[in-house]
Amino acid sequence: MSTERPARGRPPVVGLVGRAGSGKSSFAAVMRERGALVLEADRVGHRVTDQDPAVREALVAEYGPEVYRPDGTLDRARVAERVFRDPEARRRLDALVHPKLVAALREAIARARREGRAPLVLVDAALMLDWGLDRDCDLVVAVVAAESAQLARLQRARGWAPEHARLRLRAQRSNEDFAARADVVVVNDGALESLRARAAELFAQWTGGGELPPRRGGSAPDHADRR
Repeated sequence: MSTERPARGRPPVVGLVGRAGSGKSSFAAVMRERGALVLEADRVGHRVTDQDPAVREALVAEYGPEVYRPDGTLDRARVAERVFRDPEARRRLDALVHPKLVAALREAIARARREGRAPLVLVDAALMLDWGLDRDCDLVVAVVAAESAQLARLQRARGWAPEHARLRLRAQRSNEDFAARADVVVVNDGALESLRARAAELFAQWTGGGELPPRRGGSAPDHADRR
């Protein structure tokens, strides 16, 4: 993580982590509504798999030409079905895509800091800690929730079968690990309105001109969203 506070006039860069179904997207939506620039690792990753010629060639070689749809986009459901059951296939995919994805995110962070057009930059990347991208941020916030809530949200929002949802969660860090590595932890076990209120409160704190929370890489869970 960055060891310096943002320079005067430059937006703070906040990393956002958490498991699938934790509520990260809802948290990020509030930040975006208030003017934050939100950099989404998933969206950047899609550009890499859809547009990078070397990546496309490698994926066609492994999965066959039908892995790309007629519109040129990757059939991500097909790839996910394999990589979450085959650790070696997942490692090959990660080694192919992640370096390009991280480079693109770092470039976007540097550009956002330099231009200073947004009051805050939020980097939504669940694998940030694995990539060392937390070192490019001024602080990291983790949104966590009980696994039962995560499973219910994934089944409701994404239509995943219970077995598939559990498989996806098992491939990720635990809530405890995310919380231990974050500087701010928001527990999202309540209503959506509570999460949105807490996100708005944090945005005001981080952009209000005061000091950011101290860097500690692990904080006590913030239960303010339970109000």
